[in-house]
Amino acid sequence: MRSCRVRLVPCVLLVVVIAARASQAQTNSSSSSSAKDAKKTGTSADSRLDAGTLSDGIYRNRDLGFSCKLPGGWVLRTEEMNVQDEHDPGVGGQPDPQTNQPSLAKADVKSPPKTDSRVLLAAFSRPPQAVGEDVNSSILIAAESASAYPGLKEAVQYFEPVAEVAKEQGFSSVNEPYEFPIGAKLVVREDFQKSVGSRVMRQSTLAMLAHGYAVSFTFIAGTEQEAEELIDGLSFAATRSATK
Repeated sequence: MRSCRVRLVPCVLLVVVIAARASQAQTNSSSSSSAKDAKKTGTSADSRLDAGTLSDGIYRNRDLGFSCKLPGGWVLRTEEMNVQDEHDPGVGGQPDPQTNQPSLAKADVKSPPKTDSRVLLAAFSRPPQAVGEDVNSSILIAAESASAYPGLKEAVQYFEPVAEVAKEQGFSSVNEPYEFPIGAKLVVREDFQKSVGSRVMRQSTLAMLAHGYAVSFTFIAGTEQEAEELIDGLSFAATRSATK
């Protein structure tokens, strides 16, 4: 049951819009860095939350107690997404640099107050603007301060704004939010899909509340099976307690 009243679409959710648009972009692009080398993801100055590390194709976040494996050869856009978030270019229908298209269909969506939020990981199967006939699969992990959501007490409530943003982008909900186990960890999950020409874009979003944050894991792929394979790369440390 969605009971969290949210009138403003948080900045992190706007980044989900960018990821979805980038996954269907068909324009040319320059090359990007690979996800193969070890590096710090994001910048550490704009948040108290650990940015996490990426090594040997596996992103790890010790604060939140999870890791996520990336398929070989994927490209990163974490820093770019955080810059996008900081400047709010997606609000009010301004152009999205990934596609040169408005990021939101509704021009009256207002920018929320600045909160402690960040994109922890943004990875794509190919550079977002590269030409391709198939859906550009992607993984987006983001953390938004729970204070941005008045009345947010359970992860299931987070899906009210998630569903709102997905609907604005032409996605339809496949199911209601439900508890989904990843090992011993329980998160909440909802699936969406969108027709893109003769293809179907699948989006699966998982969420949890932890350390005062609403943490979302969004997987975009061309088929349900491909999305499930990406989700299989997500795991939680056994010592961490489940948070609904």
